[in-house]
Amino acid sequence: MSIAPNQEWWSAAEIADAALPDMPTTKRRVNDMASRLGWSESPTFARRRAGRGGGWEYHWTLLPSRAQALLLSQTKDASASDPRPDRDEAWTWFEQLPDGPKAKARERLRIVQLAEAFEAGGSTRHLAVIDAAGQSGVSPRSVWNWLDLINGVRADDRLPYLAPRHRVGQRSKRATAIDPRFGDLLKADYLRPEQPSFKSVYDRCVRIAAKEGLDVVPVHTAQRWIKRAVSPTALVYARKGYEALKRMRPAQSRDKTAMHALEGVNGDFHRFDVFVRFPASSDGQPEEVMRPQMCAFQDIYSGMILSHRIDRTPNSHCVQLTIGDLIEQWGIPEHVLLDNGREFAAKLITGGSKTRYRFKVKEDDPSGLLTSLGCEIHWALPYSGQSKPIERAFRDMCDRIAKHPAFAGAYTGNRPDAQPENYGETAVPLAVFKAILDEEIAAHNARPDRRSEVAYGRSFADVFEESYANAPIRKATAEQRRLWLMGAEGIKANTTTGQINFMGNRYWADWMSEIAGQKVVARFDRQALWDGIHVYSTADAYLGFAPCLVKAGFFDMDDARATAKANKKWRNAQKAELAAYRQLTVQDVASALSNITPDTPIEPVEAKVVRPVFEAAKPQKSAPVSAKVAQTQTALIADLDSRRASKTERAPDGRDNFVRARQLEADLAADKPVTKQQQVWLAGYQTTAEYRTWASMVADFGEDVLAK
Repeated sequence: MSIAPNQEWWSAAEIADAALPDMPTTKRRVNDMASRLGWSESPTFARRRAGRGGGWEYHWTLLPSRAQALLLSQTKDASASDPRPDRDEAWTWFEQLPDGPKAKARERLRIVQLAEAFEAGGSTRHLAVIDAAGQSGVSPRSVWNWLDLINGVRADDRLPYLAPRHRVGQRSKRATAIDPRFGDLLKADYLRPEQPSFKSVYDRCVRIAAKEGLDVVPVHTAQRWIKRAVSPTALVYARKGYEALKRMRPAQSRDKTAMHALEGVNGDFHRFDVFVRFPASSDGQPEEVMRPQMCAFQDIYSGMILSHRIDRTPNSHCVQLTIGDLIEQWGIPEHVLLDNGREFAAKLITGGSKTRYRFKVKEDDPSGLLTSLGCEIHWALPYSGQSKPIERAFRDMCDRIAKHPAFAGAYTGNRPDAQPENYGETAVPLAVFKAILDEEIAAHNARPDRRSEVAYGRSFADVFEESYANAPIRKATAEQRRLWLMGAEGIKANTTTGQINFMGNRYWADWMSEIAGQKVVARFDRQALWDGIHVYSTADAYLGFAPCLVKAGFFDMDDARATAKANKKWRNAQKAELAAYRQLTVQDVASALSNITPDTPIEPVEAKVVRPVFEAAKPQKSAPVSAKVAQTQTALIADLDSRRASKTERAPDGRDNFVRARQLEADLAADKPVTKQQQVWLAGYQTTAEYRTWASMVADFGEDVLAK
């Protein structure tokens, strides 16, 4: 507030009594001076005097300069004389008031302005106050009090000074002093992750205070003190940890309206709350029941799920193949937001990235899949689900997929204390689970009425397709497509044929005779081993593709003819290749040799050192065998002869093949895992006469005919 004397408005009598410099000392002469100088003609610096007798009051700024200086010299400190707060404090306090006191302040200001309007119209202040109070239904005394509240206050700052102050008047600080040592004991015991109750903390500190002679305050006083001494954020951080502290700060909102489809993707693993029966695999993993892990990648712009795969555990190979599916079908993304897990930070995926803070980063690290494709990798904050948009889709899948009616009895619940009553009743076969998963993810992408900032009621698939059609998309070449296949190093090809035996399968192509006996690297899709493998040298040079050789049925003539035809074609090709190598015949070589004149024969040389020949020593006769030992040997030989004579070998009659076929038929009927080779063998064997003969014998004579 501006500096002003203690009294700003003066009547003629008050000016005369003050005996100010350069001013008359009588009331009449003061009035004459005011009339001569026209003080009453200024509405800003002159006003009608309120109270009995009327008259005028003049503002102190109309007085001569020496009189003003004297008044200012007699002014006391505003902070000591004026209890009112300054304008900033007043407005800050006014904003914190509820609506009721604010409304009263506006009504009081309206009445004051009405009184001032009456006064400006020619009425005395006394009559103006009475008229304004009468029209507004309040007492004149209240209006005079309000005028006192705003005396010397700027017109635009009156509102906070007219607000009722009884509700939030200045309260005297009555905070009870607390012993610093006792307060430190309270904070040390209370601010712990174990979250002890304040009463137990207080009781322990009281025992310590009694021993040390400290002053103690009541428990409620101590509790109020610790709330004042410790901020709410520090209290939550100390007792509930960092995760609870993060929830006290609003999450960051990110704008994706300026993006386009496949500009950025994010991926993570999600474990479904469903028991699934995984069959035994060719790489030695047994059949087991467990909760499956899904690796999925989502387009950030549209929210559409682009690719997914199921595996037993989170691993980098599953991530690699899921990324391969995404790139194969849609293209190469520009940015990839990944979880900070070990399966995503493996060198196989993100090797060479400067921001991969997992494992040891070396300058000679090989480039990972995403790094080789030129993708910019971003890492999500650990244990921060809100950093990955795909977590929202996973929450939706927990309800629509894990609780699907086809999985009734296999649902596990999302935590140990939320298990359903039918927990563990059944397990879903892996093939059934994959079929339902594919169906529900397609429905998730196609579901309309999405409310994201780019969907506007459309589905994720519609948003993606619209943007994908106009976006600059990078496609992978055939060489790049092989980057996301798994690599098995140190595989040795067969020394004769070049065939590769891997994961229980045989792989061979015509060109593989060139790598016979060599060590190579095989790249493959672990979930599609029968599709073949790509063969690389140990120097990472691409050699070629090797298809999987499928076992044929023992009596399958079609496969036999196809194999014979392929062998003949290959043999003819090798014969033609050999003929191309042979520019000369063997007769040409023999003819060339016949034209060569033999060299002069070498004369024999007589040996000068002769080795003597000594007579060999005669062998000594062995000691005679005793009669007891000879009898034992004879008995042992006789026993062996009798056992050999009694042992009869059953001639092969096809019984084992028929028993094997019956077992495979039973496995297929019970939905048990059967390999492709076993299915091919069974299909071929069922067409043979041997199978029909044994089937007729079992039908006629029963199962006993199969007994050995």
